[in-house]
Amino acid sequence: PHLAALVLARGGSKGIPLKNIKLLAGVPLIGWVLRAAIDAGVFHSIWVSTDHDEIEKVAKQFGAQVHRRSPEVSQDSSTSLEAITEFLNHHHEVDIVGNIQATSPCLHPSDLIKVADLIQKEGFDSVFSVVRRHQFRWSEVKKGENKMTEPQNLNPAKRYRRQDWPGELYENGSFYFARRHLIEKGYLQGGKMAYYEMRAEHSVDIDTDIDWPIAEQRVLSFGYFGKEPLKEVKLLVCSIDGCLTNGRIYVTEDHKEMVSYDYRDFVGIDLLKKRGIQVRLISDRDCSKTLSAMQLGCVAKVNVTNKLQVLKDWQEDMGLSWKEVAYLGNEESDVECLKQAGMSGVPADACAAAQKAAGYICRSRGGCGAVQEFAEHIFLLLEKVNSARKQ
Repeated sequence: PHLAALVLARGGSKGIPLKNIKLLAGVPLIGWVLRAAIDAGVFHSIWVSTDHDEIEKVAKQFGAQVHRRSPEVSQDSSTSLEAITEFLNHHHEVDIVGNIQATSPCLHPSDLIKVADLIQKEGFDSVFSVVRRHQFRWSEVKKGENKMTEPQNLNPAKRYRRQDWPGELYENGSFYFARRHLIEKGYLQGGKMAYYEMRAEHSVDIDTDIDWPIAEQRVLSFGYFGKEPLKEVKLLVCSIDGCLTNGRIYVTEDHKEMVSYDYRDFVGIDLLKKRGIQVRLISDRDCSKTLSAMQLGCVAKVNVTNKLQVLKDWQEDMGLSWKEVAYLGNEESDVECLKQAGMSGVPADACAAAQKAAGYICRSRGGCGAVQEFAEHIFLLLEKVNSARKQ
């Protein structure tokens, strides 16, 4: 049976404008679930249903196909079931839909693989995600009612200790898988049903701006970053023009060039060095005099015609795996380096091709703190590496 992943991503979000492509830990929100769906390797096709051009653009960057949903199912009052039904009406080859929520950035491929087995091998008609919670519930007393509240799932005289109570299962909204015949009858859950229990730390849902900083910390700790495990970064290579500087060149009357850089980036480079990470600089043009004036104390290669070859030479000379190399670039000449490095980033004003190739998009522009921001991102991921080692 044709199993399709479908992410619903309407452009009009009342809580957070264009929430589905807002950057979360340097990646568009929708990118986290698309990465997990692609790497799961169980879907015959992966789709994003949207009514918005920018969302379509991001979806394609991450390797998904796009279904342009109609205005009729793009309203504030439109339901997920209506959007999924419309998708099926246009794609008769699809037998099973895995509706994945764009707002669940800690989803992992392993979860999707197990759910696919429940549907395809064990014959369930629908499977949905749940999370276990240890929360005591009480009956609601409406204002003006002369009533007492009543316990719903506990005896107050014998309150459970957490370790003595299995808790309860709640839908967490991460995904709903269902066969076509169920959806055509108007159900996302029905027939032979099963739940899939997700780990609590992977159960993250974003509805409002207040969730965003919490979700960023959660995704940095528990998110899925790719098929290969993260490793300790030992080398950062940074493009000079447009990353360390803002790309502008000032020329004086006596034909001398001047550029500016942000002191925060100098601090970021210094912190990287103190953590034992080598920082090397690279440029398409001959800016040796500028580098000498900056006094950054970094190995640099200028007037480079093939950045990828220089990067490979440095990687081999240091005896590093690609997972131990980070790269910060901003233009088309950086694209292949961004693809090759284990950790890659671009400033907020990088060209479209570089943004597409990067794993992290800074909030800061080139020459305005992007290097420091990317350094802080590296430090956060290194904490994840160290945490994994301890476990």
